[in-house]
Amino acid sequence: MDQRNLQTHKINELADRRKAAIEAQKALLEKHRAAKEAAEPLRLARQAEQVAIAAAREERRLQRESIKTQERERILAEQAELAQAAEVAARAEKEEREAADRERISRVIEDEAARKAKRDERYASRKARKA
Repeated sequence: MDQRNLQTHKINELADRRKAAIEAQKALLEKHRAAKEAAEPLRLARQAEQVAIAAAREERRLQRESIKTQERERILAEQAELAQAAEVAARAEKEEREAADRERISRVIEDEAARKAKRDERYASRKARKA
């Protein structure tokens, strides 16, 4: 009988251990759920803070992009203005050169006409002396 009592005792002991393990698991699970529920407001606050940080980061990125775009547009406008100024200066220089060339040509023609007039006068005076 002793043996039977011992076996029953072992079976009861095993059942008690299983029951204790199951209760411990339930207690851990309940503790975890309670901690999760208690931490929910903190998690939501953290999540909201992360969303706000991400929105601010995106806003700063858009600002930087806008500034870069404005800077590019300003540089392009400056370059266009400089190109136009260079074109105007080149056109003015070309017109000035052409005016100087025309003036030089007109002076050469006037000098040539004056030389021709002097030569004709000399020729006429020589003819007048001979006659």
